[in-house]
Amino acid sequence: MNAFTHETYLSPFTWRYGSDEMRQIWSEVHKRRLLRRVWVALAAAEYQAGLVTEAQLADLRAHEDEIDIERAAEIEAEIHHDLMAEIRTYAEQCSIGGSIIHLGATSADILDNAAALRIRQALDLIIERLHDLLGDLAQMIEAHADQVCMGFTHLQPAEPVTVGYRLAGYGQDLMEDYQTLVHLRANVRGKGIKGAVGSGASYARVLEGTNMSPAELEALVMEELDLEPFTIATQVYPRKQDMRVLNALAGVAASLYRFAFDLRLLQSPPFGEWSEPFGKKQVGSSAMPFKRNPINAENMDSLGRYVAALARVTWDNAAHSLLERTLDDSANRRLILPDAFLATDEMLCRAGRILRGMNVHDEGIQRNLEAYGVFAATERLLMDMVRQGADRQSMHELIRRHAMIAWGKVWVGEPNPLADLLANDPQVLEYVSSERVRELLDATTHVGNAPQRARKMATIIQQAL
Repeated sequence: MNAFTHETYLSPFTWRYGSDEMRQIWSEVHKRRLLRRVWVALAAAEYQAGLVTEAQLADLRAHEDEIDIERAAEIEAEIHHDLMAEIRTYAEQCSIGGSIIHLGATSADILDNAAALRIRQALDLIIERLHDLLGDLAQMIEAHADQVCMGFTHLQPAEPVTVGYRLAGYGQDLMEDYQTLVHLRANVRGKGIKGAVGSGASYARVLEGTNMSPAELEALVMEELDLEPFTIATQVYPRKQDMRVLNALAGVAASLYRFAFDLRLLQSPPFGEWSEPFGKKQVGSSAMPFKRNPINAENMDSLGRYVAALARVTWDNAAHSLLERTLDDSANRRLILPDAFLATDEMLCRAGRILRGMNVHDEGIQRNLEAYGVFAATERLLMDMVRQGADRQSMHELIRRHAMIAWGKVWVGEPNPLADLLANDPQVLEYVSSERVRELLDATTHVGNAPQRARKMATIIQQAL
């Protein structure tokens, strides 16, 4: 096998995106260890059926971890079958047990059970990452549950919320993703030991004259692997499992994408409310030394789009799995499964770093509240005047006229004069005192039960973890 250096193409996931732990799970060495684990489990079951000797099984176990990719590549170059190349490599190492490796099996009996084991391991790491992220997020929700900020709809100022309430929205989405992943992980299944078309015919032939049925053999193998099999499989396990896995990862990516996109908006100077961590020596732009670009949030959104696109490939693989098997999913599964897990892993790691060092800028939040909050609070003034006997339509028009004047001032960067205009309007003062007008127009008290709901979400997350 060629030695891979930076003089040839390497996937960015080889070294740039994703963690070393996730790369190890999707490494070629680990894949081959899992293949050998399945072969040993099959041999152990066949030993109980009397088809394999104790010495043969012991020989296979003794050499289970002796992966030799270079030798396997030499054989594959001659025979053009990667699994058979690994079988022969393993057999060369096992002078006693080599002859019974893969007895009765078809390639997918080994590959698909190994794939299910690897997917489960990768899900474990993703779940661990998301668990930690949710813990950090719950703490941040609690810390900012009462901090009032301007809410925006259609990217326009709307009514106040709190920073914690906004964060709780991301927490709710990610909590659902976490529950989906935990359920999915608990239900990952292997193909089982079913042969070339899923009928188990080859095992029935191998087991003739023994006291063991193909179903009993399968049960022993899968118990050894600690993996439930699908009841029905063709040559491969149902490709809808891959679709469920990728859709779950795409769900995590969507939740992280939304958080990252909002952060990018709020980091822009016109908002100026949040910013991701920025190192003392970090360079924001090669041309503009002053730039503080949200590179981590942008990276998350870039990878998130990729994960979403990969999920579509698994739909095609599931839908186009014709009759008992086609091979047109094989090449892309070598790409989409590791890429989706590594991209999601990278997104979660970056999200964690952002949350742990995120800046919440009190000055920017207060500036936006002062500029826009009073507009939202005019509804409270209107309701109060109506309760005191004012005509609702007349007062609505009066507030609208003053609001349009105030918008003109705010638009050119001047302080918002709306509170002064209303607090000094004779028609308003017929129903409400000047002091009461200013009190009603204080947007910081116009957040309903957002703080309580934010804390409730933080508690839900903490209890679930």
